[in-house]
This record gives sequence, C-alpha cells and structure tokens, in this order.
Amino acid sequence: MNKLIIKVKEIKGNCVVYKGGEKIVIDGPEIDLKETDKICVHAFAPILHYVVALREGVDPVKLGLAKKGNKGYIQCVDPGKPYTNGGTVIFEISIKK
Repeated sequence: MNKLIIKVKEIKGNCVVYKGGEKIVIDGPEIDLKETDKICVHAFAPILHYVVALREGVDPVKLGLAKKGNKGYIQCVDPGKPYTNGGTVIFEISIKK
C-alpha cells in the first residue's frame, strides 16, 4: 500500500483549522498521527472517498482529481462567503510509494 501525503495547498476565505502548509499523512489504513499536523472533520469527509483508490495506485487523473500528473486535488465542503463565515481549503494529495 502507498502512503498518502495530503497538504493544504490553498485557502480561499477564512479557515478556523488550517493556516496553510499543514499536512495529513495516511500510511496504509492508518492516519499517521506523529506526522499529521491537524485533521478537520469537515474537510476529511470528501478526502475519505478517494483514500483507498489513491493508496492502491489509481491514477488521480482517472478519478477526476487532476488534469495531469500524479497529484490529486480535493476541496473542503465549506463554500465560504457569502454563504458561510468560513472558507474553502484546497488539498493536494501526493502518493508516496
């Protein structure tokens, strides 16, 4: 199984959890708590849909998570202003073999 490195790539608006550059590390079926900075339950929900496929080596392009390359991109479910006081976080997912 591959290791996934999920980094905060961009924040649009205001996020109360992330400031930028934080990461979540998934190693096999586990979240590596020693290497993970923070986990937001609102952001983790859409990420979980793709974790198994990506760690098993499915191409992020085939999953619709990128136009090209070997990194995928997913965003948090908070739409931000004018709908909420929060903001949307874009995550970049790298696959480490």
